[in-house]
Amino acid sequence: MKKSIYILSLVVLFFLSCKKSDTLTSPIENKQTETTATSGDPLPSWNDGALKKDIIAYVEKVTKEGSPDFIPVESRIATFDNDGTLWAEKPYVQELFAFYKVKKMVEANPALAQKQPFKAVVEKDKTFFEKGGDKALIELVAATHTGMTEDEFEASVNDFFKTAQYPGKNVPVKQIRYQPQLELLNYLRANGFKTFIVTGGTVEVVRAISQDFYGIPKDQVVGTSFKYKFDDAKNAVLREPALDHFNDKEGKPVGIQLHIGQRPVFACGNEGGAGDLAMLRYSSGSKYPSFQLIVNHNDSIREYNYQEKDNLSLNTATKYKYHVISMKDDWKQVFADK
Repeated sequence: MKKSIYILSLVVLFFLSCKKSDTLTSPIENKQTETTATSGDPLPSWNDGALKKDIIAYVEKVTKEGSPDFIPVESRIATFDNDGTLWAEKPYVQELFAFYKVKKMVEANPALAQKQPFKAVVEKDKTFFEKGGDKALIELVAATHTGMTEDEFEASVNDFFKTAQYPGKNVPVKQIRYQPQLELLNYLRANGFKTFIVTGGTVEVVRAISQDFYGIPKDQVVGTSFKYKFDDAKNAVLREPALDHFNDKEGKPVGIQLHIGQRPVFACGNEGGAGDLAMLRYSSGSKYPSFQLIVNHNDSIREYNYQEKDNLSLNTATKYKYHVISMKDDWKQVFADK
């Protein structure tokens, strides 16, 4: 597939999501429950029910020495999608970052505000990107995400997250993380699992916050990546305006193989764009007992209510007996407090 199509797909992820019309409708819960390995209830923000029991039963059976289902520590790999799985995705945080970068570039060079595609971003002209060709989209992504060293790019990401507020909520982006998922990550790690983020977003943006937001180090983030080159004169790695790997849908198992080198035994994604089905399917092929989860966004009061038009993710979950998280019924609390 041509690189332009990859970049078009990435920018569509930023700007043309069909989910954009939805808004959050409730305040963030003003509490956060810390989970530790010694907690009497490892998942306190999950409602007691079949799903919670299944998660705990799975972890207990695969970590019990002598059990026929025992999984060695080195094979306890858990992968989580990010957008819509670990934090809210309406709008995508990376979309907000792209807008932030355009704003900073226009402030540094006001003439850009009169040039496309920057003009369309400044004027919030979505039709420009809907009707425009690959050239404008590629130019925008290249201008905001490439042509700099990795240190420079990471600094810009860090600056963004210091002040970024989530639209419609007026809370820091950190507060749109899902509290039950933070507990699940902690619970898995307390039982010897190595947790990875496997995202369709660009890997460098997620790496900048993965440790602080999720307790996941940079080297355990798999995502969409650009091509790089080493500049000897600057003694730095530079990013080039061409994608190397688009880490979504069928690209996720490929990214997992390239980065991790083995199938996950625990995989969690979300319903909404069918982007995680290949990762869950890949996980189900493990030689060890495996567990697949899909977050269903069916809580219009506390978060959102949206489904795929063809219901592919939920139908696939039924077909392969994946576990489905009903945000409405399975979570006592949706968002983290801080």
